[in-house]
Amino acid sequence: MTHADRVSARLSGIAPSATMAVSNRAKELKAAGEDVISYGAGEPDFATPDHVLEAAHAAIGDPLNHRYSANVGLAELREAVVAATQRFSGVDVAPDRVLITNGAKQAVFQTLAALVGPPDEVLIPAPYWVTYPEAVSLTGAIPVTVPTDATGGYKITPAQLDEHTTDATKLLLFVSPSNPTGVVYTADETAAIRHWAGERGIWVLTDEIYQHLVYGDAGFTSIVGPELEDRWVIVNGVSKSHAMTGWRVGWMTGPADVISAAASMQSHLTSNVNNIAQRAAIAALNGPWDSVEEMRLAFDNRRRTMMSMLAEIPGVAFTEPHGAFYVFADLSAHLGDRFDTTLDLTGWILDEAGIALVPGEAFAAPGHARFSYALGDDDLIRGLERLANLLQTAPV
Repeated sequence: MTHADRVSARLSGIAPSATMAVSNRAKELKAAGEDVISYGAGEPDFATPDHVLEAAHAAIGDPLNHRYSANVGLAELREAVVAATQRFSGVDVAPDRVLITNGAKQAVFQTLAALVGPPDEVLIPAPYWVTYPEAVSLTGAIPVTVPTDATGGYKITPAQLDEHTTDATKLLLFVSPSNPTGVVYTADETAAIRHWAGERGIWVLTDEIYQHLVYGDAGFTSIVGPELEDRWVIVNGVSKSHAMTGWRVGWMTGPADVISAAASMQSHLTSNVNNIAQRAAIAALNGPWDSVEEMRLAFDNRRRTMMSMLAEIPGVAFTEPHGAFYVFADLSAHLGDRFDTTLDLTGWILDEAGIALVPGEAFAAPGHARFSYALGDDDLIRGLERLANLLQTAPV
């Protein structure tokens, strides 16, 4: 047996998460005493709300939470998800169409495992979150990238989708607000894509994890509607809205047969989600929501600060983001004789200025980099000042 044969072909072909790699590298450098400012974070830097912590503390003392619970999730949490889905997404579901998962990421994997496999094709608009194509590949299905660019506001259109659709196309991955671009589709744009998928009988997996983080005149619109009939799954969670990334509580809602299949998989994979975390999520969803709005307003202030400062740096261009907590910047003007790729460029920026960015190659968008503004105000400003000074020395 050769060394290459020791690990399965399916897993050896999976690339590690680039966003986690950048975040971990920044933490390592900080631990070594380096003054590193990271714009790689994909998580809020705020504390989990106090009422959520109080619920978790109370749950620790309840012996019921010390034992296995229902694989599909606590009944109270499923009911809270039903209420939140109706309130914020405008979609009516029943508790038996909700599965509580270990974060929204597990919900993505389980939805795909329930719906696609060889020889199915899955349409993934790019730039995309790094996990989507890897999750598709693990099912044996084929990820099909649908590229977008700044000219079209990094948004897909039905015409673009048609160009990449074949008889094997089974599912579209739709994300608004988007990671990494911060793009938010309007109600009309969302409806056009919903009609497109409905007419072709294509499933839609919609990731609504950033639905509470929209700014300016933008508004969140769920793609789920009558045209899709029962060919849709919503993935969501409390990680971004309530600064609970480490609690690992997400969920998927959709048709009963899909939820049942995913629940069967989860029964063998992880069983129930941590009961203490589930109790905390119940408190988060059942309110109050004041802290969510306070966090959104703080992110909006940072968003405007970051855009203002990036606009003053030569060779940096971007499309205004209206959601999530990212600015997706075009740095291609700084590529050429000195740097062949944004992997090279961002590596140099980290080494020379202690600034960590996620290169666009991770999102199928070479020449770009993702700037997260989920970091303290002082560090945000200090890091962009460093970057402005550094890029004066790079050819443009």
